[in-house]
Amino acid sequence: MKRIHLFELEDFGWFPGWLRACMTRLLVTMHRLMGSSEALAELLARALKESRASSIIDLCSGNGGPMLDVIQTLNKKPGLEHVQLTLTDLYPNEEAARSINGQEGSNVSYWLKPVDATKVDGETAGLRTMVSSFHHMKPDGARKILESAQKSRQPICIFEISDNSYPAFLWWTAMPFSFAMCFLITPMARPMTARQLIFTYLIPIIPLCFAWDGAVSNARTYTLDDMDELLRGLGDEGYRWEKGVISGRGKKLYLLGMPTQGAGSGG
Repeated sequence: MKRIHLFELEDFGWFPGWLRACMTRLLVTMHRLMGSSEALAELLARALKESRASSIIDLCSGNGGPMLDVIQTLNKKPGLEHVQLTLTDLYPNEEAARSINGQEGSNVSYWLKPVDATKVDGETAGLRTMVSSFHHMKPDGARKILESAQKSRQPICIFEISDNSYPAFLWWTAMPFSFAMCFLITPMARPMTARQLIFTYLIPIIPLCFAWDGAVSNARTYTLDDMDELLRGLGDEGYRWEKGVISGRGKKLYLLGMPTQGAGSGG
């Protein structure tokens, strides 16, 4: 495989939750600038209709990411008005969960119980999504996630905005770009907090962490060829796999797994 499995700071349990939240806000801002929500909503709308799923189980959600925008777009589409979204994470964002779960009448919920994406209960029905998080998984874990979806006959969508198309030895060149980008996009991050400002412009801890994790994300991203390796031996008469690139603002990779017999019931 081309990908290199270096470490990202956000992967560690000791990484401060407030700092993880600040970086996640920046990632959401990047998604909005790149038009991820619109592209992802179109992809998921097709997956929901084809699989007849009525719910989405988002894995590695962080503070919700672009999925909060995506579900609003989906619910405006005919036939998808009642699709439910459940957010999960190995390190649940308790602040985001309290805010989301406190919204009366919402079709979005956040599980506070830690969920390991590689050990999703086979009985958990619905379209599984991983948005800018699949690259965090080592090949054996990534393979388990795909195998679990196929075995359970549930649809799954992997979506990445990081780019591993350049030569591997140049992965580090993304660091200065990501560092500078942090200063530019911080004013657009929401909700804005004093910590976000202080540790960006006065004590640049956030830009340093964002630059490292951003560069490493590129190096860790599974290319389309890497996905072929992960999928080797998968796919049968009751399940199919589709991968590709979505053009537009930036490169977006996707991998879609779909049951072809019966329905991926969303319950």
